[in-house]
Amino acid sequence: MTVEMKQYEEMSPFEFKNVLIKMAENGAKAKNGKVLNAGRGNPNFLNTMARIAFNHLNLFATDLASKNTNIENLGLKIKKEGITKKFDEFLNKLEDKKISTFLKDALRFCEKKLKLNPDDLVHELADASLGDFYPSPPRIFPNVEKIIFEYLNQVLFNGELSKKGNFHLFATEGATAAMIYIFDSLKENKILKKGDHIGIITPIFSPYLEIPPLNDYQLVEIYIQGSEEEGWQIPDSEIKKLEDPKIKALFFVNPSNPPSVALKKETLEKIEKIVSEKRKDLIALTDTVYATFSDEYNSIVGVIPKNTICVYSFSKYFGVTGWRLGIIMLHENNIIDELISKLPKIEVSKLDDRYKMDSAEPEKIKFIERLVMDSRDVALAHTGGLSCPQQCIMSLFALFELLDTKKKYRKSIQSLLLKRITDLYTNLEIKFEKGPEHTYYYTLLNIGKMAKEKYGDEFAQYFEKNVLTIEFLIKLAKEKFTICLPGEGFAGPKSSIRIALANLESEAYPVIGKNIKDVMQEYYDGWKK
Repeated sequence: MTVEMKQYEEMSPFEFKNVLIKMAENGAKAKNGKVLNAGRGNPNFLNTMARIAFNHLNLFATDLASKNTNIENLGLKIKKEGITKKFDEFLNKLEDKKISTFLKDALRFCEKKLKLNPDDLVHELADASLGDFYPSPPRIFPNVEKIIFEYLNQVLFNGELSKKGNFHLFATEGATAAMIYIFDSLKENKILKKGDHIGIITPIFSPYLEIPPLNDYQLVEIYIQGSEEEGWQIPDSEIKKLEDPKIKALFFVNPSNPPSVALKKETLEKIEKIVSEKRKDLIALTDTVYATFSDEYNSIVGVIPKNTICVYSFSKYFGVTGWRLGIIMLHENNIIDELISKLPKIEVSKLDDRYKMDSAEPEKIKFIERLVMDSRDVALAHTGGLSCPQQCIMSLFALFELLDTKKKYRKSIQSLLLKRITDLYTNLEIKFEKGPEHTYYYTLLNIGKMAKEKYGDEFAQYFEKNVLTIEFLIKLAKEKFTICLPGEGFAGPKSSIRIALANLESEAYPVIGKNIKDVMQEYYDGWKK
C-alpha cells in the first residue's frame, strides 16, 4: 500500500468523500461529464404542507403584533385572549383551502385528542413562530411536548408508549446536538468516566465511532457487530458481550446507517433479557432517525424503557436537515437518575456545586433537566433550548404526520426509495435484500461478494487480495465521476461501499449501478488478460 493510499484509508469517510469529489469534478470537467455524489445522506425530498402552514401562521402572528401599535414597522407582543377566534377568522379568509383545512384539523386534533386548550396552543405556536423571546421553559414548550410525544408514540411505538409510563422530552438542534449533550452530561454527572467501555452496534454512522474516543470522553469502544449473513441482526455471541460490567452503555442507530435495516423484536428481547437478569445498570443510547421509513420498526424503548435515552430527528423524513430539529426522550423514572443518586458523597457534593446556581435543591434536579443546563454550561441555562420557531415548525411536521392516517406521505417516500434501489441493483445485475424492516435510505454493497457472484470464486479471491476498496472508489470517481463511501469507515465489511439512495434524482441510480458494474468489469477484464 502506498503512503497516499494509507492516508486515504485512515481518513473519516466524510473527509475521504471530499477527496473523491475533487477527483470526480476534475474527471467530469475534462470529459464534459456529470458528477453523481451518492456519498451524502441529505434527502432531496421534503414536506411542503407543514412549511406553508408555518409561513401562514407566522404571517398571522406578525399581523397580530403590528395591530397592537400605530407605529410603522413596529409590533408589540401578541396576547392570548381570544386568539383562537382571530386565527379562525384568518384561516377562513385564506385562498389556499388545503392549508386552512390542515391547520383547522390540527387544532381540532389537539383539542379533542390531546385535550389542549385552544387559546393556549394557538398563542404558544403563533408567538413561537415570531421568535421574539427565549424558549420558556428551555427544555421544551408544554403544548409542543404533548404534540411531539403523541407523534413519537405513533410513529415509533404504534400507540403503545403510554403503557410504559411517563416520558419527558428535550427539544434539541438535531440529533447530532442531542448526542453531544448526552455524552457531555453523562460525563459531567460521573456516569461515564475515562476508561469506561461503551458497546457500539456496528455498522454505524461513522461520526458516532469518532465521539467516544475523543479527549473529552476517552471511552473504550467495544464493537457489537451486526451480521451481514443474518440480515444485519446481532448474533447471540455479540449480544453476550453486554454481560461484561465494564460496558457502561450501549450506543446504536436503529434502523441502522448504512445497512438501513431495523432490529427485529427477537434481537431486542435478547438485549432485554441481559439487562433484566445481569445488567440492570446498562444505559442504552439509541438514534431512531430512520424509524419512520420502515414498515416494521421495534424500539429498544419498548423493552427497556427505564434504561434508554432515545434520540429522534425530523431531518430525514421531512427533509429538514437545515432546520436542525431533534428530540431527546427519557423515562421519568430512569436508570441515570438512580445511578446519580448512588454516587459517592464527594461526587454528589461537586455536582451540587455545579448546579446550585440554578436550583436551591440541586440534588433533586433530574437528568433530563441537567441535559438542558449542561447544554449551556449551566451558567447560561436560562438561554438554553431549541429556538421558538424551530419548536413551532417541529409541531406542524408532527401534526401533519398524525393527521395523515392513510400514510400517503410515508408511502410516497417509500415508493420513491424502493424504485431507486430497484433501479440501482437491476443495473448492478445482482439481487438486494427485501423485507418490512428495510428502509432503503442507504445500501451497503459488498463489492467482494459482488465479484464472487458475478465472476466466480477465483476472481473474487484475486479481487480481495489485490484491490483495496478505496482504490475501487477512486477509480469509480475518476473514471465514472461517481462518489460512494467506504463501508469500512462505518465499521462495516472491509470490501463494502455505502450508497445513499435519498439524495439524488431517481434517474441517477440506474447510471450509478451501471458505473459500479463497469468498473468491476474493468478489473475482471484486466485479471482475465
